[in-house]
Amino acid sequence: MSLVSSNKTETNTYELQIAIGSEEFERAVETAYRRNKNKVNVPGFRKGKAPRSFIEKMYGESFFYEEAVNSLYPAAYSSAIDEAGIEPVDRADIEITEVSRESGVAFKATVTVKPEVEIANYKNIAAAKNKVEITDKEVDAEVQRLRERNARMVDVDDRPVEKGDNVVIDFTGYVDGETFEGGSAEKFPLTIGSNQFIPGFEDQVIGHNVGEEFDITVTFPEDYQAKELQGQSTVFKIKLHEIKTRELPEVDDEFVKDVSEFDTLDELKADLVKKLTERGEKAAQEAFENQLIDTVIGNMTAEIPQCMITYSIDEMVQNFEYRLQMQGLDLKTYLQYVGMDLEAFRKTFAEQAEKQVKIRLALEKIGQLENLEASEEEIESKYAELAKNYNMEVEKIKGVIPASDVKQDIISQKAIDLVRDTAVVTEAKPEPAEESTENQ
Repeated sequence: MSLVSSNKTETNTYELQIAIGSEEFERAVETAYRRNKNKVNVPGFRKGKAPRSFIEKMYGESFFYEEAVNSLYPAAYSSAIDEAGIEPVDRADIEITEVSRESGVAFKATVTVKPEVEIANYKNIAAAKNKVEITDKEVDAEVQRLRERNARMVDVDDRPVEKGDNVVIDFTGYVDGETFEGGSAEKFPLTIGSNQFIPGFEDQVIGHNVGEEFDITVTFPEDYQAKELQGQSTVFKIKLHEIKTRELPEVDDEFVKDVSEFDTLDELKADLVKKLTERGEKAAQEAFENQLIDTVIGNMTAEIPQCMITYSIDEMVQNFEYRLQMQGLDLKTYLQYVGMDLEAFRKTFAEQAEKQVKIRLALEKIGQLENLEASEEEIESKYAELAKNYNMEVEKIKGVIPASDVKQDIISQKAIDLVRDTAVVTEAKPEPAEESTENQ
């Protein structure tokens, strides 16, 4: 088998003419005959005893050709790819152009290949890295979160309902004096201000006391899901059974002992400063590296085949589906829940997928330009790390992830390290470790 010709027909597309000699083809046909002769019925012969010539005379000379060609094609194609020095990124479009006992097999493979990449100015990139300074406000916000997590619910009987309270109510709704489906419940728990009910309902519970019975008048929205209720004025009869509020613990040394490993508030705050600093520095480093990567791919030139982006989307969707399965869900149910079809869902990954492809191509190119390599020890170490992460034996991981992929991952990480280590840090400025949305 041999590569007859390799021609670039358009951007990222090659046409390979591949030939398999008559002798090799004959051996493959004979192998196909021996593999299948027990399955063929020929009058006058016991099964498996009919000579190949009789079978071909009865069913045609090409009876075993398809299997013979299929057995030869993978090795022939792989050899031609290596000889042509190209790297396919999609399945080839194969066209058999000749099959005969005298000439062997000839076929044409149209191949989409990895794009040519040019990249410049990936060293000494200037990027801002924010300086992390923890404020008292941030520390107080963390303490407040601890208070919120350790709050307890207490009964309220000495005041009316306020926003934020948890109440238990009976309610029955009437439209034109008639009840309607889904419009009533008993001992229903409701957080005032949660907007769980239609607009105006929760606001009208405010100001009432435990034991009171009262009416609420609201109007259903014009776009309400139950069409028969859209725009309808409705009266709800309410009975208020309970009012509960969240009681936050006092912040003192006793509180600190209850919620942490520390004995004093000062010790707790010092630990919070340390953790917030670590968190902020990690975020600042990630933001810094993201700036560098954005600059790198901005300095890259490549015409990327759509199939590479499509495969990247496929991988992202598969990973998302796997995470859903870990939560006991499936993708079909999730899409129904969010009101989205699969095509629209896939489009949400398109921008991210394209960026990931660009990053991978850029880092591979840097690896080539810098002659970066991955040693056998590094590859084995990476396999051991993957085995630990996936809780699998190393040999099983090797059977799933090719060494070439692991090697490229190592080289790509070295390329990232090179870009980062040669970067120029500019415009350092204080950056809060984390903005709090909690009440202070």
